[in-house]
Amino acid sequence: MLISSLIQQANEKWFNVQKKTTEGVQSAKDAVFRGGLIIICGILIVWISIFLYTAFYYAYMPSMTHVRPVHLQFKSCDKEKGVCSFPSAYVQLTKKQQLLMVGQPYKVNLELEMPESPANKELGMFMVCAQLRSRDGVLVKHACRTAMLHYRSTLLHLLMTLTYSPMMIFGALEEKQSIVLELFGNFEEDQSHPVTIVYVEIQSRHIEFYSATIMINAHLSGLRYLMFHWPILSAIIGIGTNLFFIVLICILSYLHFASEEENANETFNYEKGETEEEKDMILPGDLGSDTSSVEDTSLLDDIPKSQDDSPSLSSTDPVLSKSSYIQEISSLITESTKEELNK
Repeated sequence: MLISSLIQQANEKWFNVQKKTTEGVQSAKDAVFRGGLIIICGILIVWISIFLYTAFYYAYMPSMTHVRPVHLQFKSCDKEKGVCSFPSAYVQLTKKQQLLMVGQPYKVNLELEMPESPANKELGMFMVCAQLRSRDGVLVKHACRTAMLHYRSTLLHLLMTLTYSPMMIFGALEEKQSIVLELFGNFEEDQSHPVTIVYVEIQSRHIEFYSATIMINAHLSGLRYLMFHWPILSAIIGIGTNLFFIVLICILSYLHFASEEENANETFNYEKGETEEEKDMILPGDLGSDTSSVEDTSLLDDIPKSQDDSPSLSSTDPVLSKSSYIQEISSLITESTKEELNK
């Protein structure tokens, strides 16, 4: 007996140890699974926040600079050398429907690269006109600006030539100037007539130049200015805001679904309890029906006795004088019992 009890206790202890180890392993598995799920969800939320900020940045921020070369053309003279018409050019900004962003101010500049030749020095001031046209040829805006070479005295020109002569000899520098003209200072795109063509005309037949370039620069302000000039700070704030709202939405969704599950479980338990109560109510009812049947039989047995004891009621009461089926059966039973007693 002692040995069997010791073996039983050892088996119980071993079973408890196995149970605890299995519970510990299962809890560790659950903890690892939940931790991995939380890490994956966190990484996914971070990437979604970065993607949303990147998409917003490229959708909200315009292209800062659009550069197009200007190939100026003129009509040459037949009888004498030189230019017999104003140099002009049509510059196609884009082949698409629209290049500039609606609601964003732009600065349209023309850069002229001109040599410091005697002709340009004697030219003095000259006029440059520009027109912005849509794809269908509608004139959107027109402007004219004056320009000239920067003045340098003979002594300054001589000193600069002597100073930079080694680089000029090797071709690193040239005797030229870049003239930048601001044709449109605060131009905003019209959505009904987007600009796709720029017409440029230099109103001088004696000008000399190397090249010309149209530059369209976005003039930023407000949030766009902050996002362009402080990209790291704006990225941190934008991604952090996206993270906050995404996490808030996830938490509210989790609480909502959890409350719905709790309500569903409560309703299920409530319905289950009602069904059990109905079963409990039905069982006493069945017993009551059985007892009522027994009581009915006992009453049937008592009917003849009551008739024997009170014959006057059957004679006086007109309702009771009418024999019913039960009374006939009871009378037959009483007669049979009397005959047996007489025997």
